[in-house]
Amino acid sequence: MTTTTDQGGQITGNVLFYSKPEPLAPELHGKLGVKRMDGPFKFAKEGHAIPLTVGEFPLAAVTGPIIFVGDEKLPIAVMGLNAGENMFLKDDGMFEPGVYIPAYIRRYPFVFANDDANNQMVLCVDRNAEFVVEGGDMPFFEDGKPSQYTQNCIEFCNNFEMERQRTLSFVQLLKDLDLFELKTANFTPQNPDGSAGQPQKIADYFGVSEEKLNKLPTEKLVELRDNGALGQIYAHLLSLVGWDRLVAVALGRASQTPQAANA
Repeated sequence: MTTTTDQGGQITGNVLFYSKPEPLAPELHGKLGVKRMDGPFKFAKEGHAIPLTVGEFPLAAVTGPIIFVGDEKLPIAVMGLNAGENMFLKDDGMFEPGVYIPAYIRRYPFVFANDDANNQMVLCVDRNAEFVVEGGDMPFFEDGKPSQYTQNCIEFCNNFEMERQRTLSFVQLLKDLDLFELKTANFTPQNPDGSAGQPQKIADYFGVSEEKLNKLPTEKLVELRDNGALGQIYAHLLSLVGWDRLVAVALGRASQTPQAANA
């Protein structure tokens, strides 16, 4: 999900939610800003799997499973059982009460892109964001300079980038210790007579092996404890009970769906 700028200043690469990211500049965006909306998160409706930073693990664990995906084994907050469906986002663009909103979502419409030619990061804004409008309540620029709102967003994105780098180091540590294993999330439905039905697979993913973790030498466990990684590992492991929550939410909503009248 990395974005880069080519020598012409255009954005390349695919990033979840961002359809038209542009390097923020007063020449292009001097009259633009963000308008306040009652439901600002509609853009995340299709985000069933959201990138997560390691510092968010304890907070995100109360909402749903934290898993690792792909060859890079990047951490993801699972927010839906079906692709393209965030189960915790209501139709009005607001999240259900008590749901943790990942920083990846909260930083939108801003994102950093790598400017490889100049070896620097460039702040970009998604021009297609619904709430980015001319004459917005929170302007991007004032007198040709970044507004206080934009400066706050830059700081947020800077902090996010530092956390992203820390997350990469955390994942590399788990790789070096060979703690990952392939896991499967299953759901066992109940038959009408109350007996257990045929188990159904929900997802395959990477997670930390408790067996491998417990077999680490004492000095390694102490090292993980002292650098804070052990707490994050346990947050991940505890979050996996969240699969049951997602299934319960899905079943509850299915039972409330009006059935078509019989002809």
